[in-house]
Amino acid sequence: MKQIDEEFTTRQLTHERTVVRELARQVAEIAQEPRMASILQRWRDVNALRTPDRAPVWCRPAGCWTEIIPLEDLTCQHPRLRWLEYDFRQLLYKRFLDDDTPIEPAFAVPAVFEVQPANLWGFDITRQESETEGGAWAYQPPLKNADDFARLQFPIFTYNPARTREALERADALLGDLLPVKLVCGAPLSATLGTTAADLRGLEQMMVDMVDAPELLHRLLAHLRDATLHALDQVEATGLVTPNTAEAMTASDPLNATDDASFQQCWCMANSQEFDQVSPAMWEEFCLAYQLPIFTRFGAVGYGCCENLTRKLDGVLSIPNLRMVVCSAWTNLDTVLERVGRNYCIMWRQKASDIVFPDDTVAIRRDLEHGVTRLRGHAYQIVLRELQTLAGHPNRLVEWVAIAKELAAKYA
Repeated sequence: MKQIDEEFTTRQLTHERTVVRELARQVAEIAQEPRMASILQRWRDVNALRTPDRAPVWCRPAGCWTEIIPLEDLTCQHPRLRWLEYDFRQLLYKRFLDDDTPIEPAFAVPAVFEVQPANLWGFDITRQESETEGGAWAYQPPLKNADDFARLQFPIFTYNPARTREALERADALLGDLLPVKLVCGAPLSATLGTTAADLRGLEQMMVDMVDAPELLHRLLAHLRDATLHALDQVEATGLVTPNTAEAMTASDPLNATDDASFQQCWCMANSQEFDQVSPAMWEEFCLAYQLPIFTRFGAVGYGCCENLTRKLDGVLSIPNLRMVVCSAWTNLDTVLERVGRNYCIMWRQKASDIVFPDDTVAIRRDLEHGVTRLRGHAYQIVLRELQTLAGHPNRLVEWVAIAKELAAKYA
């Protein structure tokens, strides 16, 4: 029986490898399509404030991937092969979607770093999950009182060349003849400090701390800032940092090309969503002031996400190396156009609910056309992210991409 089980496992594994390789072959073909050069040039032009043939259009399905590619439809059961299958199928769907997703003719393998403590900050981050499928979770922050702050730790990132070499060799053996393997190494911690602060302290408690115990919140944000800067130092010391200038949103001309690999050759994308409801003054005091030293380490910065930055643009425009300002659906586009002008690229974010819930695309077309006519003459991207459902409209993303590209070209 054991021999039969082993033979079945071997046959299954061989089949799953074949499935993954076939998907990789298709992705490699897409990466070589002539349109890829146009896509990359479009992003590079807009992020350099040059006039592209049209604004780039990009969609990130995020939470609705399981509606597009149900997990039960996957073939592979081996954990690593299953992940690869899902990743490649997502890229193939993006080709069907036909947005401006750049696909490199290579397979990225991240450098492996050992982290101590394993939970980063000396505390396990947990959340109270909803009892309703798809429902909201709640924070369960570990920093309950002032004494807990003394137990915060700095994460130490140590490069592991042996494990990295093993990962490269494993990927090369599976995919190397189809997609050349490429080592990549990016920033280990995010400059969006508010997300981690909320995980550790709780979002509601952070709001209270700004008034009731500001010294505690300053202490926490200073710790996260210093830890992030220290982590950048540790990773840069390896000499492995690779530019992120060939990805959607941040594809651009090379940044500060030097002989030394550093984050000056990379983009930093950050936001302040946890501080959306506080005043500009409090946002600058408790958030932006701690992000600014991190931003100086990068060659280009893009700022914003779903928060309303209408009244905070003075602070945003003070960011060193700022290249991109995100205009969310809650940020006033006219104010952004007036303040940002033609000095920065504008990422014009769409409101996901306005895209997926209507029964037809009449309002979608109207709103897109109204926006792009105002954006005409500016450097801008059209981006749809943070989707959580297709709301029973499986073709809606295809429709949205087609309309957005059509209007971007019409008003180029």
